[in-house]
Amino acid sequence: MGKYTELAKECLELVGGRENISHVTHCATRLRITFVAKSKTKNELWDSKWVEENLSDKGCAGVVPKDKQVQFIIGPNVHDAYLDFCEVAKWSDGDGADVVEEEDDGPHDLKWKLNKFGNFVAPIFMPIVPAMIVGGIILSLKNLAVNYFGLAIDSGTAQLCLAIFDAGFYFLPIYIGMTLSKQLKLPEILGMMLGAVMIGSRFAGGTVTDFFGIPILQASYGSTVIPVVLGVFFMAWIHKYVKKVVPEALTFFVTPLVTMAICVPVQFIILGPLGNYLSGYVAMGVQWLGDTLGFIAQPILSAVYPYMVMFGLDKALTPIGVQMIATLGYNNITSTMGFVSNICIGGTALAVAKTISNKAQKGMIASFGFTALCGVTEPAFYGALIQRPRALIGTAIGAVCAGLFAGIVGLRTFVQGGCPGWLTLTFFIDQNGGLHYVWMAIITAILATVISYVATMIILKRDMKAAVK
Repeated sequence: MGKYTELAKECLELVGGRENISHVTHCATRLRITFVAKSKTKNELWDSKWVEENLSDKGCAGVVPKDKQVQFIIGPNVHDAYLDFCEVAKWSDGDGADVVEEEDDGPHDLKWKLNKFGNFVAPIFMPIVPAMIVGGIILSLKNLAVNYFGLAIDSGTAQLCLAIFDAGFYFLPIYIGMTLSKQLKLPEILGMMLGAVMIGSRFAGGTVTDFFGIPILQASYGSTVIPVVLGVFFMAWIHKYVKKVVPEALTFFVTPLVTMAICVPVQFIILGPLGNYLSGYVAMGVQWLGDTLGFIAQPILSAVYPYMVMFGLDKALTPIGVQMIATLGYNNITSTMGFVSNICIGGTALAVAKTISNKAQKGMIASFGFTALCGVTEPAFYGALIQRPRALIGTAIGAVCAGLFAGIVGLRTFVQGGCPGWLTLTFFIDQNGGLHYVWMAIITAILATVISYVATMIILKRDMKAAVK
């Protein structure tokens, strides 16, 4: 029996049993279960007070209902909970692919659309984040060792560090090919194969110059995102129609063969160059926003960022950050706003814990706060802050103040990663091993932690005094 077996049994019952599930996955902290019909779920699932009273002792910090999906907040050990749930539900990858989901009769307003987008994007990028974090930190430490500790830049150790970094970033087209294919219900190996062709040695070496006389633009697709995204969407569409016309007896080898034969030339002749073109403009657009708003951009974006996390929109920033570093060599927008915001949520959660008398709840929320300071905010946001909207004012005050400082000093990261917080300070080491932005990041983090904590404490204490009166 696993640590989360009891919770898994409870979750399975709450969502209406295995037959009411169409998809199961997880992100950095949440177990995500997509259901077929809301009418078959238990009423208790939508009662936040019941969830807090009955699931917290089993390892669930809260539940986030979203459109046709429910998200159980677990924390950093979410993968263990996912495995236990799959074992209890007898669920495996590919199950639910043919399930027809019940039409949602709710209003298709902006909130619905944002939830839909966030639910689609999160499973594409979240599985890749650990590789990006490892690659980014290893590169930062290599730069530090080369510039301050005498490590030769051409040494085997330095080259091994670069190999690890390449594994986290250069092969992004393969990773995204896999995760996006899974979302589009396309055989994952086809998406991975398309990504592998894009960064393969023959194309990278410049030997693939044309296709039956049609010129192929020479470009580098390593560490890119948009080109493979366009290609996999096109491939999913082609595969769907090819599968319909190929006889079932031949589909095992004919369908992937025809799909690749159509998609690869189109990818190199049209979609790949178009994706690179769009990628450049995305980076330029974000930079234009920063240049236009100046240092004011950072406090505004830092204050808004928690609500982007709430809708899952923060995952859509990942390709923007990757492209900014590939194009400009640094990221002074998306990574820094997440850095400031996450730390402010941590400071706010610690303040909330300080005001709680129940020892068990105090300890749980305090752990959420420390987790948020390290870059993972969902347990703190959903398990402690969202039901205390006044506390979020303290988060916003800290984000505006620390974000203003970050904007004035031009805070920026030089590698892309995920879960920005106190543990990702190495992302601020520049290509030459310079520590200027590391020190600016430390000051920013101190401001974010202290101001959000103090502001939240003042707000909550005033509320407590007002309640007594």
